[in-house]
Amino acid sequence: MPERALPSEQEVLGWIRQRRNWGRWGKDDQIGALNLVTPAKRAAAARLVRSGRSLSLSRPFPKEPGPSNALPAHHFMRTHPRGKGGFAADYYGIYYHGVASTHIDALCHTWDEEAMWNGRDPKKEITFDGARFGSVEHWADGIITRGVMLDVPRHRGVPCVTHERPVHGWELDDILTKRGIRLEPGDAVCVYSGREAWQAQDPEKPYGRPFGPPLQRPGLHVSCLPFLRDHDVRV
Repeated sequence: MPERALPSEQEVLGWIRQRRNWGRWGKDDQIGALNLVTPAKRAAAARLVRSGRSLSLSRPFPKEPGPSNALPAHHFMRTHPRGKGGFAADYYGIYYHGVASTHIDALCHTWDEEAMWNGRDPKKEITFDGARFGSVEHWADGIITRGVMLDVPRHRGVPCVTHERPVHGWELDDILTKRGIRLEPGDAVCVYSGREAWQAQDPEKPYGRPFGPPLQRPGLHVSCLPFLRDHDVRV
């Protein structure tokens, strides 16, 4: 297969400026591409169910400290007597940004030198008590849509993706073609990279950290941006 050219920094900046969804659903929109998940889209997704088997994308509650879990979660549990029986109650505390736990970032989570989602000023919208715009509460009704799993290690015939060979947008298109899959607007695309297999090769190597300079780790290359935008992927 001929070598495919990587995008330049200017190309990437062009994508971010020219192909973003700011204003697409109005200047006050706070749910972004969730607008693509219409009642008809949800109903169509429900009709696809055949076996009823569920596939979890969650990770274990990260209580144990480790190279990729610098801020372990808290979980304390107590029992209380009540009459001849009793009950148990517990407390949870978690810093879920990072790579130790599963989460979805809200639209207010990140920004560049220009602005955050829909052109808002983070200095005005983000406070110690919470976000005034683009917070996750606007997704409180849940995200019910068609999910599409793209298994990159299986496509490559390897145990896992490595940071030396990240996932590119054209590779995701190749997987769709090989599997005969057509993405539709509002789909949730899950890209499997074999993280557990990668971590097993060197358990002490951190997959990520919450603060400091970013680490190189296996996953999606910035070349995936047009793929996600062209297909109107929801998440």
